[in-house]
Amino acid sequence: MKKFIESIKSVWKIEELKNRIVFTLGLLLVYRFGAHVTLPGIDANQLANLAGQTDQGLGSILDMFTGGAFSKASVFALGIMPYISASIVVQLMGIAIPYLQKLQKDGESGRKKLNQITRWLTIGITLLQGPGYIYNLYQTIPSSAFLLGFDSFAFLFSSVLILTTGTIFAMWLGEKITDKGIGNGISLLIMVGILARLPQALIQEFSSRVTNNNGGPMLLVFEIIIWLLVIIACVLLVMAVRKIPVQYARRTTAGDFEQDANGGNRQWIPLKLNASGVMPIIFAQAIMFIPGVVAGLSKSDVSQSIAGTFSNIFGLWYNVVFALLIIIFTYFYTAITVPTNKMADDLKRSGGFIPGVKPGVETSDYLDRIMSLITFPGSLFLALIAVFPAIVVSMDVQQSWAMFYGGTSLIIMVGVAIDTIQQINTYLLNQHYDSLMKSGKNRKAVA
Repeated sequence: MKKFIESIKSVWKIEELKNRIVFTLGLLLVYRFGAHVTLPGIDANQLANLAGQTDQGLGSILDMFTGGAFSKASVFALGIMPYISASIVVQLMGIAIPYLQKLQKDGESGRKKLNQITRWLTIGITLLQGPGYIYNLYQTIPSSAFLLGFDSFAFLFSSVLILTTGTIFAMWLGEKITDKGIGNGISLLIMVGILARLPQALIQEFSSRVTNNNGGPMLLVFEIIIWLLVIIACVLLVMAVRKIPVQYARRTTAGDFEQDANGGNRQWIPLKLNASGVMPIIFAQAIMFIPGVVAGLSKSDVSQSIAGTFSNIFGLWYNVVFALLIIIFTYFYTAITVPTNKMADDLKRSGGFIPGVKPGVETSDYLDRIMSLITFPGSLFLALIAVFPAIVVSMDVQQSWAMFYGGTSLIIMVGVAIDTIQQINTYLLNQHYDSLMKSGKNRKAVA
C-alpha cells in the first residue's frame, strides 16, 4: 500500500503526466454526462419498459457497452460501437482491397487516410443503426412517451441526426484522449461504460445474498474472491508470451572483434498467447445476433425455438456455439494480424536468425508453426472466459453481476487497464532517466 501511495505521488510530480490524466478524466466525465441526456421528444419517466428489455439477454450486452445509454434512450445510445464496427470492417477489407493494403504500408499518411475512411464508414453505419434503434423504441415504450407524436417524421429525423452526432462526438472524445490524454481513448470510453454498471450489479448481488438471506455475506465474499481470481487469469492471458530466441551476427571493425548495437546478443521475439485480443469474442458475438434475428422473422414453431435459443445468452447451446466460433475466429484473426512472413524478412535484413533455423522461408514457417501451437490453448482459454458468465449464472448468481465474470467486458477492462498502466510507467521511467542525466551533468560540472 505504501508503494502504491508513493507511485501516485510520483505521477502527480510529473506536470505533463498530471495534465494528461486530468484531461482524460475530464473528457470521460463529459461522456458519462452525455449518457444520461435523453433524446429530445421522449419522456424520460416512461422508459421503464426499455430498461426492462436490457436487464437480461442480448439487450444487456448492448446496454453494457454503452454504459447504460442504450436503456436511457440517450443521445449516446449507440455509443462508440459503430466506430468499432467500422474499424473492424476496414481492417478486414484491407486483406482483399489492394488500395487499403497500400494505405496500410504508407506509414503516417496512409494511417490518416484509413482513419478518414473509418470515420465516414462510422457515419454510414450509424445512419443505418439509428432508425433501427428508434423502431425499437416504438415497439418498447408507450406511445405517450413520444412528446412530438408517435411515428412522427420530425422525431425520427431529428433523433437519427442526434444519434449520429452523438456517435461522432464520442469518437472525437476518444481521439482527443488518445492524442492529448493517457491511454487509448476509444477503449477507455468502452471500459468506463462497462465499469458504470459495476456498482449497481454489485449492489443487486449484495441485496440478493445478504438482504434477502440467500446464502449470506460469506457466499458474497466467496464470489468476490472467484471474481478476483478470474481477473488474474485474464491478466495472465493478456500478458502471456512465448519467447523465440534470436541471435544477431557479429561484425568486425579496426581489426578487432566488436559487436554492433545488437551484434552477438541473444534477444527474443515475443509471440503472444492471445495475439487476437478481444476481437474473436466481438466477431463471434456479432454472428450470434444473426440466427435469432432471422428466425424471429418467421412465425413457425421451429423458427421461434431457434430464436429463443439464440436469445438466451446464458443457455447451453448458445454458449457451445459461441465457444466454437471464438476458437475459429481466434485462428482466423491471428492469421491476418500476425505477419510471420514480414517478421522473417525483417529479421533477415537486420542480420538476425533463430538458432537452428535457416533465415527466410524456413524462419517464416517456423514462426507460423509456433503461432499455431500457442494459439490453440490461447483460444480455449479465451472461449472459457467468454462462456464463464453462463457457468456462474447456473450457480444462482445475478445475471448483471455474472456479466463481470468473463466475456468481452472483463477482457476489455483488463486489457485497457494494462495498456494505460504501461503508458503511465513509461512516463515515470522517462522521468527517472531524466533525473539520472541531470545528476550526471552535475557531477561532471563539479569535477
